[in-house]
Amino acid sequence: MAMSITTGTSELRDVTKMERIGAHSHIRGLGLDDRLEPRANSQGLVGQAKARKAAGMILKMVQEGKIAGRAMLFAGPPSTGKTAIALGMAQSLGPDVPFTIITASEVFSLSMSKTEALTQAFRRSIGVRIKEETELIEGQVVEIQIDRSLTGATKTGKLTIKTTDMETVYDLGMKMIEALTKEKVLAGDVIAIDKTSGKVTKLGRSFAQSRDYDAMGADTKFVQCPEGEIQKRKEVVHTVSLHEIDVINSRTQGFLALFAGDTGEIKPELRNQINAKVAEWREEGKAEIVPGILFIDEVHMLDIECFSFLNRALEGELAPLVIMASNRGMARIRGTKFRSPHGLPVDLLDRVLIVSTKPYTEEEVQQIIQIRCQEEDTQLTPDALTVLTSMSMQTTLRYALNLIACGKVVARKRKAEMVDVEDLRRAYTYFMDEKRSVQWLKEQQGSLVFEEVGSKEDELMDIGQ
Repeated sequence: MAMSITTGTSELRDVTKMERIGAHSHIRGLGLDDRLEPRANSQGLVGQAKARKAAGMILKMVQEGKIAGRAMLFAGPPSTGKTAIALGMAQSLGPDVPFTIITASEVFSLSMSKTEALTQAFRRSIGVRIKEETELIEGQVVEIQIDRSLTGATKTGKLTIKTTDMETVYDLGMKMIEALTKEKVLAGDVIAIDKTSGKVTKLGRSFAQSRDYDAMGADTKFVQCPEGEIQKRKEVVHTVSLHEIDVINSRTQGFLALFAGDTGEIKPELRNQINAKVAEWREEGKAEIVPGILFIDEVHMLDIECFSFLNRALEGELAPLVIMASNRGMARIRGTKFRSPHGLPVDLLDRVLIVSTKPYTEEEVQQIIQIRCQEEDTQLTPDALTVLTSMSMQTTLRYALNLIACGKVVARKRKAEMVDVEDLRRAYTYFMDEKRSVQWLKEQQGSLVFEEVGSKEDELMDIGQ
C-alpha cells in the first residue's frame, strides 16, 4: 500500500510581482549626459560630481578597451556613495561586459587559497566574445506529415517549408520529429532550425494565417514569411567569461559544474592551455577579448600577500580594470607593522588612479532620502522630510535611511498613509545611532560583562585611526 505524504495545508497564491529592495536597488546608472557631464540628480545618483565624471571617463575607456590592467581607488568617508558609483558603472556597461563585485573579506572565507580566489575573480571579469557561423533552415511550415509504424516504436515524416521564393520538402528522423512536437510546430508557423545542433526555434505565426482564429492564442506573434533561400549562413556571437571556460574544462560534468557552486581550485597548467587557445582564436578572428571590471570593496581588509599578488596580476596580459574602495585614512597594512594611506602599500598606490568622494550637503541628503522613499514606496510629510534630513546630518545617512522603513511600520500601526514627525521620533527612541550608543556605554561605567581594557599603545593607535 502506497503511503501518502502530506505537507500541511496547500495554499495557492497568485504572485504577480516579487520585489527585493536592497541598499542600492535604486541605482540605474551614473547619471551622466552625452558629454560625460554629471547631472545633479539622475539615475538614482545625487552629488559627487567629480567622482561620477571620473568614473564616466574610465567607463568610456573600458568600452573602447583601452584601460585593461589598470586600477583605480575610490577613497572617502563612509556613506559617501563609493559602492553606489561602482554599481552605477556596472549598470552603464551593459550586459555584454563582465562586472564582478567582491568584498576583500570574502577572499579569506573561501575554501581555497587567497591567490586562487583572487585569480578566479580576475578571470570572471574578462569576457571572451566567440563568433560562430551556423547554417540555418528558416521558413514557413506548409505541411508536417508524420507516419508511425504499426508498433508505434519508429516514426518517419516529411516537413514542407517555404519562403517567398522557394519551397522544399525535408525527410524527418526521430530526433527532429521529437523536437518539432516539443515546440508544438503547426502548419503556418515560421520556424528556424539550426543544422549543427538540430535546435528548433519557433519565430511566430505567418501573417497569411492571421485569419485562422482556431490556431491563435492570446500571445500569438505574427511575422512575415522569410524571403530568399531556405538555407542561410548566420553569424552567432556568444560572450563567456574566462572563469566559465576554466570550470567547463576542469570538471568532468562540463558546463553543469557552473551550477554546482563550489568550483574548487583550478590547475595553472589548464589555465595556460586555455590562454594559449584563446590567443589562437584571437589571431584567427574567431574571438575577441572583452576586458571587464573587478570591484573590490573594503580593499584595506586584504593582506600584504594579496596586495603583492595584485601588483603582479595587474601587469598580466589578461587583466581587467580593478576598482577598489576604502574608507580608511592612515591605517596598518594587514600582515605588516607598517602604516600607509588607505591601508594599501605604497607601491600599489603608485599604480592606481585615486578618486576621492566627499560628504553630502544637506540638499543632496534630502534628495537621496526622497529617492529612497520612492524605492521603498513610503510617503513622508514635508515636516518629516525636514526632520529626517536634519537627523541624518547629526547622525549618519545610513541611520536616517534605515528609519524610513521603521517610520512606515509605526505610521501603519496608527492607520496613517504618510509618515509624520511623530512616527520618526518614536522610531528614533527605539533604535540608537552610533553616537548615542557610545554615550550609553559611557553612562554604564563598566557595568557590562567582560569589558577589555587595552594597553595605552592600543588606545593611541585607535585614536590615530
